[in-house]
Amino acid sequence: MASAAIFSSVRRRRSPSLEAFLVPVDLTQVALVQTLAALSSDLVSCFSDHVFFFQRRNSRSLVRRVEIFLVVLTYLRDSRSGSSSNLSPTAVLCFKELYLLLYRSKILLDYCSQSSKLWLLLQSHSISGHFHDLNQEISTLLDVFPIKDLNLSDDIKEQVELLQEQGRQCKLYVDKNDEVLRLKFFSFLDEFENGRIPNHVELRLFFVERLGIKDVESCRSEIEFLEEQIVNHEGDIEPAASVLNGFIAITRYCQFLLFGFEEDELRLCFENPKKPWKGLISQEMVHTFLTIPKDFCCPISLDLMKDPVIVSTGQTYDRSSIARWMEEGHCTCPKTGQMLDDTRIVPNRALRNLIVQWCIAHGVPYDPTETGDASAESFAVALPTKAAIEAYRATAVLLIQQLANGSQGAQTVAAREIRLLAKTGKENRAFIAEAGAIPHLRKLLSSSNPVAQENAVTAMLNLSIYAKNKSRIMDEDGCLGSIVEVLRLGLTVEARQNAAATLFSLSAVHEYKKRIADQGGAVEALAELLRVGTPRGKKDAVNALFNLATHADTCSRMIEAGTVTALVGALGNEGLAEEVAGALALIVRQPIGAEAVGKEETAVSGLIAMMQCGTPRGKENAVAALLEFCRTGGATATRRVLKAPAMASLLQTLLFTGTKRARRKAASLARVFQKCENAASRFGGSGVGYPFASNSTTNDVSVVPMSISVL
Repeated sequence: MASAAIFSSVRRRRSPSLEAFLVPVDLTQVALVQTLAALSSDLVSCFSDHVFFFQRRNSRSLVRRVEIFLVVLTYLRDSRSGSSSNLSPTAVLCFKELYLLLYRSKILLDYCSQSSKLWLLLQSHSISGHFHDLNQEISTLLDVFPIKDLNLSDDIKEQVELLQEQGRQCKLYVDKNDEVLRLKFFSFLDEFENGRIPNHVELRLFFVERLGIKDVESCRSEIEFLEEQIVNHEGDIEPAASVLNGFIAITRYCQFLLFGFEEDELRLCFENPKKPWKGLISQEMVHTFLTIPKDFCCPISLDLMKDPVIVSTGQTYDRSSIARWMEEGHCTCPKTGQMLDDTRIVPNRALRNLIVQWCIAHGVPYDPTETGDASAESFAVALPTKAAIEAYRATAVLLIQQLANGSQGAQTVAAREIRLLAKTGKENRAFIAEAGAIPHLRKLLSSSNPVAQENAVTAMLNLSIYAKNKSRIMDEDGCLGSIVEVLRLGLTVEARQNAAATLFSLSAVHEYKKRIADQGGAVEALAELLRVGTPRGKKDAVNALFNLATHADTCSRMIEAGTVTALVGALGNEGLAEEVAGALALIVRQPIGAEAVGKEETAVSGLIAMMQCGTPRGKENAVAALLEFCRTGGATATRRVLKAPAMASLLQTLLFTGTKRARRKAASLARVFQKCENAASRFGGSGVGYPFASNSTTNDVSVVPMSISVL
């Protein structure tokens, strides 16, 4: 069990569980010696012939010490004199301490053999310190080791005594060659920090000749390992996450500078196409045949959360979704509407474990690093240093050159890398667009390669988050039309969804709303996505439609495109209802909008149902939509709403328990009903007899007809 815990921890690059350091208490003296002999033998067989790239001397020295322990333990185990069954209490204590030291040795040697070269280089001082500490503890153990009580042979005693002497003379050892390489790596960081790009020859000498990183795959492995350290250590890391991000940026730059795109292009063409399609198909199967628990879905994207995090209001979101929300300038909690005290997010480990267990139980693929780019989102949280920004800027230049002049495969790789690069902050989004990426990405939107198209539209989405890039995209000839074409006829579900999200982002600028609505097929495609899309696609579509509805001149166009029918049909979708009601509230401000909503049989009943069971914000938007519908639709619309079952009690509930805005809208709607009742009475109508609770503060809550003050 302890061994399994250790190997699991090494794969995760995390600290092993406590059970790895617990000495078995139920072993006899013979069994203890046998266990130690087996553990030593395993360690020696694994590492005696292993060539460590770094920490060679420290590793060899530690293995030699273990080899001497193995000789002692093997002698005791095989001794006919019964030495292993007559150990003194001191010897038993020493052997139990040795058990811990051997396990710690195995962990350290595993770490040095399995970690990336760049990480070992950056951690050379720390790792050398770990070796020194371990050697010191072994030396202390040997000082109290009862050699005379063990009846060892003379030659074995000599080896142990020699080991004792060497332990007393042991000093901290840091390899000079390793230190030279480490300082060289930092010098590259300094050059980027000062706005200079390091010499191409020196970079090749460092990465290829000195470190043996000779292809795209090994370079990518180094990057992924460094990214994992930022994610796993959650800020408690040396060097700091921002500095480590700079080293990642340099390595990514060298990946394309030194190795080009050819090998990556082949891998993408022959391997990667299966992965995106597999992800899309499995995701659609999940949505079709499985009901994902509501608590496992992100309130923003409505997708199964890959990396759940908690914001200051206590609500949980997927990391990528809430990061995008914050980057767009929002300072409120998407679910509750409360102001966020700060932008810190805390991993929700308990929920993530539950999600993993559920996915395993139902056979649902769950790989955050592959399908959700979780690690990329996580390490992007670290504030970028100037060195990282400059390295990414140099990388962007190489990528855009490939977009302009590379082969189709190289262009696909470049689009994917720009997509990822544009996720890491406004500085990257700014210089990518300034370097001329948008015109080349526009051309890829029409690609017949589904991977290229999906990466291009997603890169466009990420770039559009930066305010100045919105105008660059809209001003690019044919770019809006190409985005709409991907929305209509995109080759993958992900591409169509991200095209809708791009329109949502662009429509945040008021003057662009009319242009988007007037673009042929745009509104129709959004309405269609709202009707038949995946949960995330529907969310992106309704957000875009809501933004478009805030412009008074888009109403007629949206009605012509069948938007009202799609919105009313989505009222019953809990994850979309808030935005749907908000969009309807905007549309019914126009007479033609109120008329169109009035023709939908389920519109009023759907809004009333939301007033009864919706979220606080959903109730606000529902009562606001009904208020605007009555005001614009006149007496006919008002009477239709007025006659709805339980309307009086719902308004009373909102007046006393709703949010401030909901109470205000409910009071206004009550006054509209009052005017309608009064008009009916004047013309001889019997009225509906609509009672409301007064605002009296006495215990006697009297019921009076339509006498409500504005709250």
